[in-house]
Amino acid sequence: MTADQDPPAAPGGGQPGSPAGPVRLWGGRFGAGPADALARLSVSVQFDWRLAPYDLLASAAHARILHKAGLLDGTELARMLAAIDDLAEACRTGRFRPSASDEDVHTALERGLLERVGSLGGKLRAGRSRNDQVATDLRLYLRDQARTIVSRLAELEDALIGQAQRHAAVPVPGMTHLQHAQPVLLAHQLLAHVQAFARDASRLRDWDRRAAVSPLGAGALAGSSLRIDPDAVAAELGFDSAAENSMDAVSDRDFAAEFCFAAALLGVHLSRLGEEIALWSSQEFGWIEIDDAYATGSSIMPQKKNPDVAELARGKAGRLIGGLTGLLTTLKGLPLSYNRDLQEDKEPVFDAVDTLLAVLPAMAGLVDTLRFHAERLAALAPAGYALATDLAELLVRRGTPFREAHEVVGHLVVWCQVNDCELAEVSDEDLARVSPLLTPDVREVLSVSGAIAARSSRGGTAPSAVAAQLARLQEDVQGQAAWAAS
Repeated sequence: MTADQDPPAAPGGGQPGSPAGPVRLWGGRFGAGPADALARLSVSVQFDWRLAPYDLLASAAHARILHKAGLLDGTELARMLAAIDDLAEACRTGRFRPSASDEDVHTALERGLLERVGSLGGKLRAGRSRNDQVATDLRLYLRDQARTIVSRLAELEDALIGQAQRHAAVPVPGMTHLQHAQPVLLAHQLLAHVQAFARDASRLRDWDRRAAVSPLGAGALAGSSLRIDPDAVAAELGFDSAAENSMDAVSDRDFAAEFCFAAALLGVHLSRLGEEIALWSSQEFGWIEIDDAYATGSSIMPQKKNPDVAELARGKAGRLIGGLTGLLTTLKGLPLSYNRDLQEDKEPVFDAVDTLLAVLPAMAGLVDTLRFHAERLAALAPAGYALATDLAELLVRRGTPFREAHEVVGHLVVWCQVNDCELAEVSDEDLARVSPLLTPDVREVLSVSGAIAARSSRGGTAPSAVAAQLARLQEDVQGQAAWAAS
């Protein structure tokens, strides 16, 4: 079969015009079919088959545009739409599957259409190319999957918020450089992860606005001389507009690269949370107990309880970053407009979707079932002279330059290290020996609850500030879930 001829009659009494052999969407100027090596290299249906529902959705919209342009009459349109609906159902149920001879999803679906309506199916080819088809399909697919990802992400955020609410008054050692720094509320630290995930959700929502441009109607690269209406098909498919430049429409993969970036950064944030959970569950930290349903054991050591979900979240980040890097490398040297290199855009994108939709529910379940050891956390909160900054800031409030206050408190920390005691355990006499600025009343800031309560500015760790932050995040997550359901 060539691009410009009706397919031959099918054997065994098939419909006139249904395919008798392999369907190709090109070939008129070739005297023979492709070499086996080329065919094996060229085939993509094994991974792009997941675009089938979106290709059929776009095909139905394109059929209506062809009817509007006078290229399909009413009867032909009805037959075409009925065949597309039947093919879509057959794809959903598995009654129709790609064959070994199908080059890609478009070839397979055209074969299915020709089997149903014969040569009429060939009319759907008018005014479009695989170049604008695949760009449209991939945008439709990713806009759909972005909403599913945001929905799963909102579930993880809800789990973190729930833990923050259940442990609203629990202090923990806040750390920098993995060293005790200042006491903070556990809720504050958990919500720090929610803030990052909320940015990920916002990034995907912002990405969606740029991805909402339809390439359909761009043809191979130059548009179409047929009286088709790209804006009408864009509106039917839920896009905000049609592409302004047909060459850009078929060659642009910014939307795929940007999606992979958003996925990779989300993966980095999942990895960071996973790293903390792995640390917290260790004997050295002893902050949490992981629920049995989200841990594994050892094949040789009976006592082991391993944080596999957290570790896999950490590991999958590398996969997501690798997919982004590979796609950007593919795109970096391509001339306008379409090049076959762009076949390589799908696997990293599909893998990013699959990876996130596997990791996010597991992490949500892990977080939701964590058991925090509140008493141990409270005991550790002031350890490592974590109240030193509060003491220095008290001296500043009393008029001491911060440089001097920093030095005085540093000397006090050294004194405590030498004498193996905490700041609050130093006697009045010893405070005075270190510096006359350290009067007995400085003890008012040497308590965890006082230090935390004092940091009440926006973004601080005081209970009032954390409560306000939590309320804002709950509203944000609700908005994310509502967008995902749209």
